[in-house]
Amino acid sequence: MATASTADIRPAINAALVRRLVDTQFPQWADSPLELVDPAGSDHVIYRLGEGLSVRLPRHAGAIGQAEKESEWLPRLAPQLPLAIPVPVAVGEPDFGYPWRWAVSRWLAGEVATVEALADSSGAAVELAEFLTALQRFAPGDMPAAEARDELTARPLADRDRATRAAIADVDGAFDAAAMTALWDAALSAPGWDRPPVWFHGDFHTGNLLTVDGHLSAVIDFGGFGIGDPACDLTIAFTLMSEASRAAFRAALGVDDATWTRGRGWALATGLNAYTSYAAVNPKVAAQTTRQITEALIG
Repeated sequence: MATASTADIRPAINAALVRRLVDTQFPQWADSPLELVDPAGSDHVIYRLGEGLSVRLPRHAGAIGQAEKESEWLPRLAPQLPLAIPVPVAVGEPDFGYPWRWAVSRWLAGEVATVEALADSSGAAVELAEFLTALQRFAPGDMPAAEARDELTARPLADRDRATRAAIADVDGAFDAAAMTALWDAALSAPGWDRPPVWFHGDFHTGNLLTVDGHLSAVIDFGGFGIGDPACDLTIAFTLMSEASRAAFRAALGVDDATWTRGRGWALATGLNAYTSYAAVNPKVAAQTTRQITEALIG
């Protein structure tokens, strides 16, 4: 977990550094070429290593610990799920001025899922519901011990209250501030998850889905993987789906009104966070998050 002293660290990561880390710690891959994956996301720099591997290095302190988490849990989880997920191969150690552990995983082929290809697909929506159902069924028998569970328990939606209300005020004019406030108030006042905690992906949006030949093939980036209220994973319904496919997704997953409302709150809060952080400098993020916020308001 990041501390105050590490929270602002942003190490310089380039091909020369990654080459030295790989060659020194895993000499069996010293002859494998490195190719930067771009764009890689806001949390990690990713390089393809040869034909069959990828190297992921945290960009900031908020992403540290993910290599160890995925190495421990994904091999146990993979046999239970209907879509492919990353296969951890090794965890690298800090060196050459790079301060954190990093991961080597099997390369997963595919294209990032797009709204254009899948938004209206009720079949894809049901597939995603089946994935989440299988993920949630992994609990409670495979829950970690209480002390380890603390590290995997997500922060509640209410922890985002101050930042979300500030973001609503910041974007008033671009979006309907009154409608956003009403949704946010409803999400915070909705009854909480009152069943046993379940596993959730934690960052379940379009950018973390892969397709092959237009069909869903894999779910990636389990850095937010944890235990608790699964409402956060409903974000996918607002980043990817249309109203019709969203209805199919909700029916297949069997989501009650309170959880759905909290899920809309998660989609609003995370969409606003990304919009205020990146939209001014990244037109693609602006378009994606505008859609996410708009769809969350529709419900």
